[in-house]
Amino acid sequence: MADTQIWRPKAIIFDLLTALLDSWTLWDASTPSATEAEGRLWRARYLEVTFSQGTYVPYEQLVHQAANDVGLPDSAPKTLLENWGSLQPWPEVPGVLEELRLKGYKLGVVTNCSQYLGRIASSRAGRFDAIVTAEESGFYKPAREAYEAILTAMDVEAEDVLFVAGSAGDVEGATAVGMKVVWHNKVGLAKKGDAIPLREGKSLDQALADFL
Repeated sequence: MADTQIWRPKAIIFDLLTALLDSWTLWDASTPSATEAEGRLWRARYLEVTFSQGTYVPYEQLVHQAANDVGLPDSAPKTLLENWGSLQPWPEVPGVLEELRLKGYKLGVVTNCSQYLGRIASSRAGRFDAIVTAEESGFYKPAREAYEAILTAMDVEAEDVLFVAGSAGDVEGATAVGMKVVWHNKVGLAKKGDAIPLREGKSLDQALADFL
């Protein structure tokens, strides 16, 4: 493990829809019962579908597929997408991003969604130097091409980047590309694979404690 008191990244790149935004609440509210039970089941299936997809197909198609797979009506994904602009950042996110920016870090986002939805969602989180969606790169994370696309957009090498994961798949994917990773595991997702983050925290500031 690198000594994070000495190593300083040139850029910090974030997962968007889990690490920075509370998309879970919107998914829950979009189900017929508006409950966490239905929302979590749908979101879990969506993560499985998306992270196994590889090359890009329309994001909205995968959202509908995941809903269908868990027995939800078409009204659920329709409601989710109609209310996409109501996504909210986790409470600590604005302050943490501002502190990182003041420290001189370049900030980027790589996210598993369409260009249109990615721009809406990223605007809810804050200001970034670069944003790359799955539609733009042509690949869904954890395909290495998705991570390489944001490295190219920010003109940085993997070894000079800290990646803030929102899911276990991101911990694996970003590590495989050569980035150092911290995991903002807000909702307590299960670990997968062998990759180990530098730090795991239930808040963004806790996950980034060595860099704030």
